Amino acid sequence: MHMRDLWALAALAAAACGGVIGCGGCSSPHGTPIAPPSGDGGSGPDDGGPPPPPPTDGGPPPSDAGPVSGTLRVDPVNPRYFTAGSGAVYLTGSHTWGNFKDRAAVDPPPAFDYKVFLDFLVAHRHNFFRLWTWEQPHSADNVLLYFAPWPWPRSGTAMASDGKPQFDLDQFDQAYFDRMRARVIAARDRGIYVSVMLFDGWDLRNSYNDAGGFPMASGNNINGVATTADEFLSLSNLSITARQEAYVRKVIDTVNDLDNVLYEIANETGGSPAEVAWQYHMVDFVHTAESTRPKKHPVGMTSTYPGTDADLYNKNNHAEWISPSSQLAPGDGRKVVLNDTDHSYGWNPLQAAGALGQRQWAWQTFCLGAQPVFMDPYLETWAGRNSPRGSTLDAQWNTIRDALGYTALYASKLDLERAVPSASLCSTGYCLAEPGHQYLVYQPASGGFQLTVTAGSYHAEWFNPATGQKTDAGTMTLAAGQRSFTPPGSFTADAVLLLLAP
Repeated sequence: MHMRDLWALAALAAAACGGVIGCGGCSSPHGTPIAPPSGDGGSGPDDGGPPPPPPTDGGPPPSDAGPVSGTLRVDPVNPRYFTAGSGAVYLTGSHTWGNFKDRAAVDPPPAFDYKVFLDFLVAHRHNFFRLWTWEQPHSADNVLLYFAPWPWPRSGTAMASDGKPQFDLDQFDQAYFDRMRARVIAARDRGIYVSVMLFDGWDLRNSYNDAGGFPMASGNNINGVATTADEFLSLSNLSITARQEAYVRKVIDTVNDLDNVLYEIANETGGSPAEVAWQYHMVDFVHTAESTRPKKHPVGMTSTYPGTDADLYNKNNHAEWISPSSQLAPGDGRKVVLNDTDHSYGWNPLQAAGALGQRQWAWQTFCLGAQPVFMDPYLETWAGRNSPRGSTLDAQWNTIRDALGYTALYASKLDLERAVPSASLCSTGYCLAEPGHQYLVYQPASGGFQLTVTAGSYHAEWFNPATGQKTDAGTMTLAAGQRSFTPPGSFTADAVLLLLAP
């Protein structure tokens, strides 16, 4: 049964107590389906229809949260997260390749429906995405895709390698930056944070097309600039670095006054010392460029390919956030960790993990103090990977989309500044806790588990990640020490337990 079907039932039969300690034989804990964050076909946000109805559990509805207010900075109380000045901000969401530059196997690529994409994010309770960029008008990525628009006008009389006029790198095309600003503002007004990607190392490193029109390659501009992928992703040519910095400064001028901005230096450069040093330099450059402007935004360094996560944690990396390659990278407070499947969980193994494995990854990441992010193929057809039907998403990825939204729902029920990863307190190894005040335990398998608690009274709530069903287990009084908990009998796989002191 799909989660949307659960909602349509309006009310479920009374759920069994399931042997919860302190339940006292409660007679009617109703299993309440939380409104599904996604559509499973038919009318819904996935195909342009209305969003699902709001939940009845008091959690945030799958609708606009209102404009983002307050610039993010590392939370001084719990540096695993950002704050906008009042409590920790939990970031999670889906992102897709064409959400800024249009991309397709035809030229020109058709326009990406950005409003529908934002509707999709909101309907899933997602509040974060990466705003993608690409380096070549005609990239070899995914069988020669075309991309548009570009930061510089194509005003030359001679032709670039892609058969179109050369770029003028001494000028910026304002329409490009107007689009960037408009998209960040539209996301802001829907309560969504945007990581503005500045460069794309993958496109140059793994998808270079000699006939792709790379703006800074020999013959592709009227300015006599002639660089290679190696040189572009390094500090070896100061004139190239200066042009990169001018572009970054223009991006900062475009979005600096907006609160919902983060920056990402580059998507998956190589891991050579030269490329890592270039990223460190660009991190510092963004910080310096913003130092004289009204707002200072977090800067991120994401996984190199191939490379080592040690580069991300290195003391010379002054980025506030990172996306490692480790599948279950913990949030240990050294950096804010946005664990992105784009780097840490390739689509083949993620697909092979199935629904349970996808839920496990999202909830385990959450309980480790990191924040899960999904590289979503969205509406792109990709043999073996994604098979949307027109404007209807491929349902095989609904599980992870929904799981991210449900972690956001439960993050909102916690005081994340004080609920920290506490693996030693629970037998499952996945627990966020502030002893005596709040505990969230994830059980990745079926069956009971143990949790060490501080004596006191707690309100207990079970959540079934597989169905979206919540079961209120009432208030229980617990003695100090290790207590045993068993999910309700209707739970056949993983489970979440939330204990909150009154």
